[in-house]
Amino acid sequence: MKLHYGFGTGTQEVSVPDDHLLGELHANAIPPGLRGEAEVKRALREPIGSPLLREIVKPGEKIAVITSDITRPMPTAKVMPALLDELYAAGCRPENITLVFALGSHRKHTEAEQKKLAGERAYAEIRCMDSDREDFIRLGVTSRGTPVEMTRIVAEADRRICLGNIEYHYFAGYSGGAKALMPGVCTREVIQANHRMMVLPECRAGALETNPLRMDIEEAAALCGIDFILNVVLDEHKEIVRAVAGDATKAHRAGCAFLDTLYRKPLSEAADIVLVSQGGAPKDLNLYQTQKALDNAAHAVKPGGIIILIGSCKEGLGERVFEEWMLSSPSPEFMIERIKTDFRLGGHKAAAIAMVLQKADIYLVSELEPDFVRQIFLTPMPSAQAALDAAFAKLGPDATVLSMPYGGSTLPVIEGAENV
Repeated sequence: MKLHYGFGTGTQEVSVPDDHLLGELHANAIPPGLRGEAEVKRALREPIGSPLLREIVKPGEKIAVITSDITRPMPTAKVMPALLDELYAAGCRPENITLVFALGSHRKHTEAEQKKLAGERAYAEIRCMDSDREDFIRLGVTSRGTPVEMTRIVAEADRRICLGNIEYHYFAGYSGGAKALMPGVCTREVIQANHRMMVLPECRAGALETNPLRMDIEEAAALCGIDFILNVVLDEHKEIVRAVAGDATKAHRAGCAFLDTLYRKPLSEAADIVLVSQGGAPKDLNLYQTQKALDNAAHAVKPGGIIILIGSCKEGLGERVFEEWMLSSPSPEFMIERIKTDFRLGGHKAAAIAMVLQKADIYLVSELEPDFVRQIFLTPMPSAQAALDAAFAKLGPDATVLSMPYGGSTLPVIEGAENV
């Protein structure tokens, strides 16, 4: 069978014997229904596990709406008009509402970025600000020893409403829900204490109640309290195809279940060889972006198998800290040990690649120089077909193959596997 994978603005073609191919993973069709702002309004009318928002908030209360920063695809500007209408219907006044951009460990926004994120209406009507890691309140410690320190304006609010988009997260299970508070508006010390658990095998995409890192996030958020969430699921074009609102846990879980109907792909067995790509430009511009497809592929490969990662990476590694970790580490194991005590954005993706290397070899088909690829512990290949031929030569002629042409969007799950 001829298979095709996006590679920059072109493609890579691979010929796989039919009797060796376990399958090719694609996202399921999105069911018909409301889209965009109409879907947001529907969710607010039909909260899950909660009264209507207008029945929760009271006039005169200080309300903090916490949303994602510019590094996330959450379409805050499309969500805020309906949310503001709901708050105003309850008698809340604009001067008592603050939209807080959850920075986590990220940089502060420019004024133009804040305006773009909030949307013109929200930016004009209510206060908009970044979370402040230096002005925080300590609320306690979780049962796993994570200190809980949250930015003051959120911690002291009478009501907290958390926004977010739900997608698979490679160590928190899913994004959305309580993540707006933790790590969103917490200090670096809190983030380090929580994210050090990313190296545990239970901390993986698609895992919730069995995921200690996600459970720690929700325990930390509960110390502060979430009164209401409004989360969305986006399609590949970043358009809203489902919204969920209401209880911080029940509504979030409903959103995760919907995401699973689109992108979770059950498999009866793992493969010896997994061919995976991000689908081409712009998602394979660098290795930092291509890592998501690699991490998803790791769930489908047998221990000792081979992942063939197909991505142009024409702009190199793509992030300064990620590059420093990949190039300065003496071994993959060093990166895994380092992340336990020195969690840094960028470094966490280097550690994630190192964790995949503990399970399988990674053959990289890219535009990077072969010697450079070897320097970052991967095996360079000139083409996807050459990589597959080399994989068969190493693993034997009976090796099985799985194809993931849009690896960043599909999560393979081996039936009966633990922690998912």
